[in-house]
Amino acid sequence: MIKIRQPLYFSEIGRKDNQEDYLYPANPDEDTRVFIMCDGMGGHDNGEVASMTAANALGEYLSACRSVDIPVFESGLARAYDALDAIDTGSAKKPGTTMTCLCLNEDGFLVAHIGDSRIYHVRPALFNRTTKRGGILYQSSDHSLVNDLLKAGEITEAEARVFPQKNVITRAMQPHLTKRCKADVYTFDDIQGGDYFFLCSDGILEQVSNEVLCEILAQDSLSDERKLAKIKSICENNTKDNYTCWLVPIDKAIVKKTDSNNTQIIQAVEEGECLGLSDRKEPEPVVTPQSRSEKKRKYSFPNISINVEQLLLYIDLFLIGIMIIVGLWVLIKDVL
Repeated sequence: MIKIRQPLYFSEIGRKDNQEDYLYPANPDEDTRVFIMCDGMGGHDNGEVASMTAANALGEYLSACRSVDIPVFESGLARAYDALDAIDTGSAKKPGTTMTCLCLNEDGFLVAHIGDSRIYHVRPALFNRTTKRGGILYQSSDHSLVNDLLKAGEITEAEARVFPQKNVITRAMQPHLTKRCKADVYTFDDIQGGDYFFLCSDGILEQVSNEVLCEILAQDSLSDERKLAKIKSICENNTKDNYTCWLVPIDKAIVKKTDSNNTQIIQAVEEGECLGLSDRKEPEPVVTPQSRSEKKRKYSFPNISINVEQLLLYIDLFLIGIMIIVGLWVLIKDVL
């Protein structure tokens, strides 16, 4: 059994001309079990229609189900893609949207996402106020070019924050795709009273870091409403994009535990690839940046993957070994 307090949210236009973020449902309460946040793709035809269509189609299907497991979710996702197909106008810039989803079941919960909107499962009791570390049990992994380069070691976290193509995503929900993008979907049973789920568009991530989010949610003196207001105040007048989120506070949770241990940060991995990249802002050619130095570049050949720094180290060790052997041979020769 999972009991929540009143779910909270905000959805602001930021410095954009129109609002392309969309939340499902419109009127949540303590009995709500399905939460969806979609961010329409700017620069594409009807991004706001795509986010609304996908969120409502998926949300209505899942809300009608008694429990949501991975097969049920995938059926709902297929319905959402069908709904997007129905609104396709034939534009070259097809409507598209990201998707984040949280489903609360009796025995645990399901999280799923496509794109660079994000899901957090935060346990404030694990946050260390001194080191500003800890507290995140699950964080979705963005389907974006910058995140792919970061995970590959081609750029640093500092470079990722100012990367010129941060807006390029590698998965999105769009109509009439030759190959529909898959969602990263996970189910967990590690949930406690006092936990929070936070679903947000990338507009919030412009200003709110993981450390700031956890620090705010860990402030026991603040009500849920004041915590959300504090997050919102950081974004106000600072965020260029639309900024939207769900804050779902867990009041009580009694679930049957399995042998799994989900108390570490878990980041989603790639489970499927789309054809081409989707740009959430204005489409532009994707240019993969060169690495910071030739020494740190990884070169790949058939069945071979080497790092130049490692290769140089191996050569040095080999030469040292040769010198040791020659030295021993000379020493033994003199003795004899």
